[in-house]
Amino acid sequence: MKKYIPLFLLVFLASASITLAQSNDISPSRKQAIDSLALEKVKDLSKYITIIGSKETQFSEANRVMDRAEELFAPDAEMGVSSINRKEIAYYKVRRYFERLMALNYDRVNITWYDIHYISDLERQPDGRYVGVVTVYQRFEGTSLESGLNYRDTTKKDITIYVEKKQTQIAGRTIEFWDVMLGDIRVTETSA
Repeated sequence: MKKYIPLFLLVFLASASITLAQSNDISPSRKQAIDSLALEKVKDLSKYITIIGSKETQFSEANRVMDRAEELFAPDAEMGVSSINRKEIAYYKVRRYFERLMALNYDRVNITWYDIHYISDLERQPDGRYVGVVTVYQRFEGTSLESGLNYRDTTKKDITIYVEKKQTQIAGRTIEFWDVMLGDIRVTETSA
């Protein structure tokens, strides 16, 4: 019996390591759920940007929406801003981007996101996270009634998506789950 103990331990450790490795992989059905969650978060961000940018939104409501929108992002994420009037692209921390959006000097602002889709599949990183990219097109229209100035552009943006396993405590039990966070939003092209 004693000669079987090392063999038993070897089989146990091998199966435990395989189980551990598999628990960090994403099954096809889980991946589909994660993809849906990522796209839903991007759509939520689109709604939040529309509310924050609207001149009809009260200051207190815009601040509340900014707080909610910030929760979608990984720490230190940045958002790109471009214009057809200049070549350089400026990048701002998420909160600063929202504050600048709210302060735009237009009487009316309309921002629409469309054609939202994955351009790169989720790929596992050495740190265990998965990273993918979602692309969106943003139509921006700003109107100043007094001066009659109108500005319009369409910007293609790539949004980095981070997927990582997290833990939470529920009724004294540790529950693991996959969470989706938005990362940097990079401008890839801007046109009139």
